[in-house]
Amino acid sequence: MSGTGGNAHAKAVAAPVHRDPAWRGRVTWTLLGLLLMWPLLSATEFRLWRLFEPASLRSSAQFIGSFFPPAGGTDFLLLVARETWRTVAIATAGVALALLLAVPLALASVRALSISALPGRMASLPFAVRQLLRWLLIALRSVPELVWALVFVRVVGLGPTAGVLAIALTYGGMLGKVYAEILESSDPHPTTALLRNGSGRLQAFFHALLPQNASELTSYTIYRWECAIRSSVVLGFVGAGGLGQQMDNSMKMFHGGEVATMLLVFMALVALADRASAKAREALG
Repeated sequence: MSGTGGNAHAKAVAAPVHRDPAWRGRVTWTLLGLLLMWPLLSATEFRLWRLFEPASLRSSAQFIGSFFPPAGGTDFLLLVARETWRTVAIATAGVALALLLAVPLALASVRALSISALPGRMASLPFAVRQLLRWLLIALRSVPELVWALVFVRVVGLGPTAGVLAIALTYGGMLGKVYAEILESSDPHPTTALLRNGSGRLQAFFHALLPQNASELTSYTIYRWECAIRSSVVLGFVGAGGLGQQMDNSMKMFHGGEVATMLLVFMALVALADRASAKAREALG
């Protein structure tokens, strides 16, 4: 009897559970999410079914049909190659300028590098300075690069310079904010020990903070460079040069084949940038 009871108990314990024990919570949160989404979709006048109306389908078919066949003339391909190189140059130069802006702001706003904070509470003036720098980073990244590009197109005129400056300012705010967060989240004890023993802030950064976070900082920078390549194409639509500006010109002239070729080149460019960034991350370990 005891053996039979033990086997029955073991089978009961081993029996699989066919019902999710947390199903009530999942269903409740799903319904709440749908209720919250409804006013948001109404505010945005989201009407998915309009995509499948006969007039919309006809317009879509005509628009997509104009892309075929893609343009392939020698002169046009040389133009696309030149503008593609310019797009990469805009993104790279913009990120380089963003680094010149982000690195000093990030280092100056990191509490771990504050000598006045060594006793425990940071002094009032250094605290105020760090808050102002953080607000500056917020201001820089809160303005989209497209808006900066519109401003600089009016200031410096049409061309890549506006795109470079737009990426530099917005990405400077993004990079500075994330750099500061990465450095703040690292172990502060090595940095504090160096500062207490008379090291300067830069020495403490290069010998304590940077070795801990070099891989993460570099990985995020590469990711932002990849994003900048995509952004530089969008900026071209407001006159900031590069592949986007040429694509905008072709669309205005209803040259669908040229647009198709540039889209294919742009997809290849993004794929190459993604592959290069993945290789760089692998090399960083």
